[in-house]
Amino acid sequence: MSKFAIVTDSTAYIPPELTKKYGIRVAPQVLIWEEKTYRDGVDIQPSEFYSRLKTARAMPSTSQVSPATMQEIFQGIVDNGLSVLGVFISSKLSGTLQSAIQAKDLMGSAGEKVYLVDSQATAMALGFQVLAAARAMESGANLLECTALVERSRERTGVFFAVDTLEFLHRGGRIGGAQRFIGSALNLKPILALKEGKVEGMDRIRTKSKAHDRVLELVTEKVKGKPNIRLATLHADAADDAKKLLDRANVELSPVESLFTEVSPVVGTHAGPGTVGLAYMFD
Repeated sequence: MSKFAIVTDSTAYIPPELTKKYGIRVAPQVLIWEEKTYRDGVDIQPSEFYSRLKTARAMPSTSQVSPATMQEIFQGIVDNGLSVLGVFISSKLSGTLQSAIQAKDLMGSAGEKVYLVDSQATAMALGFQVLAAARAMESGANLLECTALVERSRERTGVFFAVDTLEFLHRGGRIGGAQRFIGSALNLKPILALKEGKVEGMDRIRTKSKAHDRVLELVTEKVKGKPNIRLATLHADAADDAKKLLDRANVELSPVESLFTEVSPVVGTHAGPGTVGLAYMFD
C-alpha cells in the first residue's frame, strides 16, 4: 500500500501544532458575510469573528468546502505520489463529504487513490479520529488499516455541549433532535450531543454553571474506567468557562491528552456565542 496523507476540514479544530506535526491537510469551510466570502480559519479567525458578531447587523451564512477546492487538495497529494485518507464532518450536518465524493469522481482514475470516511462527528470528536489515524500512520500502519481504525473509533468518540440559545442552530437548520427544546423557558440552557451524526437534545439546565457541570457528568458517564481517555474543550467566545471545565475534567478523568480548542467561525455561526463543550475519545 502506497504512502498517504490525511485530509480533514476546518470544523475539526485540531491545534495547528498537531496538523503541522502529522502533515494533516485542512480544507477550510466557507463563511459568507455581507456578500464577502471567507475561508474558515484562514481569512477569518474565531476572535475576529465573535467580536464582529456582537455588533453585526446582518448575520453570516455558511457553505461547505467546494468540490473544486477538494479536488485541488486531493490532486496535489496524488501528484506527489501519495494516496489520500479524507475524514470529514458528519454528512448529516454538512455537504462536505459530498463535495469530497464529487472531487474524487472528477479526478478520473487518480480518484482511486482517494479513500473517504464519514466521521459522523464534528469538533474534536472528528479531530480525535483524524489524530488516531495520523498517529497510527506514523507508527507504520497502512492506509487500509488507518481507514478501518477511523471507522472503529467513531464508536469511541463524542461531544457534549451547552449552548446559550437554540436560536442559531434553529436558524441554520442544524437543530436535529433538539427541536423539541424550542419553546422552552428562555432561561434554560440546552445540553446537546451528537448522536449518529446528528445534533440531539440531552437535557435542559437552569444556569450556565450547572449546564457545564452536566456536560462534565455526561462525558464522565461515557469515559469512566475506559483506557487512554483524550479530552478537548471547545468554546465560542467563552474561553474562561471552557478552561474551568477542562481543568475540572483533567482532575476527575486523568486523560492522556487534553486540548483546548475554539469553535471555528463556520460552526460558531450555528452554535452561537457562549457555547461550551467537551469532546472525548478513548481506546
